[in-house]
Amino acid sequence: MFISPRHQRYFMTSRDQPLPLYIESLGYNGNQEKVSRPVGYPCYHWLQTVKGAGEFKFAGSTVVLGEASGILLPPNEPHEYVRAQGEWETFYITFGGSQCPAILESLSLGEAALHQWEQSSPFNDYGQEVLDSIRSDQDLSGLEASADIYRFLILLKKHGMTGNRSSISHAVERLAPLIAFMEQHYANPEIGLEHMADVTGISSRHLNTLFKQSFGMTAYSYFILLRIRKAKEIMTGDTALTIRETAIRVGFRDASHFVATFRRIEGVTPEQFRNLY
Repeated sequence: MFISPRHQRYFMTSRDQPLPLYIESLGYNGNQEKVSRPVGYPCYHWLQTVKGAGEFKFAGSTVVLGEASGILLPPNEPHEYVRAQGEWETFYITFGGSQCPAILESLSLGEAALHQWEQSSPFNDYGQEVLDSIRSDQDLSGLEASADIYRFLILLKKHGMTGNRSSISHAVERLAPLIAFMEQHYANPEIGLEHMADVTGISSRHLNTLFKQSFGMTAYSYFILLRIRKAKEIMTGDTALTIRETAIRVGFRDASHFVATFRRIEGVTPEQFRNLY
């Protein structure tokens, strides 16, 4: 909940700041005026509605920016926005950095897009938290602000929804029973994708969609990584076990398959890994 004067604006650093991420400016506007930028803004630009609604034009489309929604634009993306009715309260951040494009790309946030989230989401109040932090600290190095924008992007990735896709936090909640099932049954070599789908009560295709959205991989790939993680814990906890015994304990039918899979994922054989510890 934003409780602020009519307009606050802070300029944090210049665009030649040698940080992987930096905040150039951020602020709260209690009565957002019309803005038109035919050639866009030179930094990444986030605009979020705190109260009311605005009309936002970008990338050839027009959307209504209501509460619990915001738009993230890459640099130099033409856009314009105006309040839709009454007063429109907004929060904004402009940011950049030497690693900013790569970080946004890795989070699938590099394209201009409308994001929405639930009012109860931690993301909803994070803008106010950043403003409060900026007001109370003298962050001359910009390091705290760099951490703030990274946290901001992670929360947006986790709680934001684009198009018809649910948020990652919702997907993870839905997958929690299956993940608990995997933790209990990773030693069973009979567990496959169809069995996982039965546990969740959804189709295999939808299950893989949820896993890719949440973890960037299929459900079975996640299960294999879990088995490899358990194998590492077992090997470092009981050095008397043979590689074959370890393989069986984590659901592999034979040692050769286990060794090949372990090496593909970890870059070393199980024996080489154990020698490191």
